[in-house]
Amino acid sequence: MSAVLSLSSVNKSFGGLAVIDDVSFDIEQGSRSALIGPNGAGKTTIFNLLSGIYEVNSGRMFLDGADITDIPARDRINFGMSRSFQNIRLMPHLSTVENVMLGQHHLATSFKDIFYPLGLRPKNKWAEQARASLSEAGLDTYAGQVVSELPYGVQKRIEVVRALMSDPKLLLLDEPAAGLNAAESNELQALLEKVSTSGTTLLVVEHDMNFVRNLCQHVVVLNFGRKIFEGTPEEVGKDPQVLEAYLGGDASDAA
Repeated sequence: MSAVLSLSSVNKSFGGLAVIDDVSFDIEQGSRSALIGPNGAGKTTIFNLLSGIYEVNSGRMFLDGADITDIPARDRINFGMSRSFQNIRLMPHLSTVENVMLGQHHLATSFKDIFYPLGLRPKNKWAEQARASLSEAGLDTYAGQVVSELPYGVQKRIEVVRALMSDPKLLLLDEPAAGLNAAESNELQALLEKVSTSGTTLLVVEHDMNFVRNLCQHVVVLNFGRKIFEGTPEEVGKDPQVLEAYLGGDASDAA
């Protein structure tokens, strides 16, 4: 199986402080992978480098074989990358279907394309596609509701659906299970498993190790900006470096 994402000797410093130090790893096409580590390990920095929010100091990043290292952030969606954020970034005053429609913004050719959909004309293709995606995710019940009035767990899943509207090869998920109760976490996991079966590759930053173990097949572990281990969730849970750096040496947390 080929790699959909490759990082090669990536480095990033802020003010002389190295926050990402010679990090390399591959994410296989169609896989469900996690990037884990303690606070400050560099996980979100990696996501920000991949998204183009930060520029690398050295090293290269490849998405489906294309070098995206120097591609502007606004253009990376066209290479097949999409992202959700730790803090929900839905538009609270818009309905669910309107928020999902905004996930197609990269297809807009004019302001007319962007703003007309919010009027929800009956035959608007963007609205139809958004409703179809919500239905596939089991969220069509909420299509007409204002998102600020919906439960937090539902909003998290809506954000995933919006990120999928660009039909990405790679979906970056930053702390998707944060703040969810057990039932909401299970619903999110089921949605992401369904997304994975459609061929979309998932890369998750997550502190909830139960969520990682249940969802992911492959885990990369960072500590102080360096990769310290890579393997299956079972292997990660037994590695002494991981137990010491990430789990405080408590094997029961990783079992």
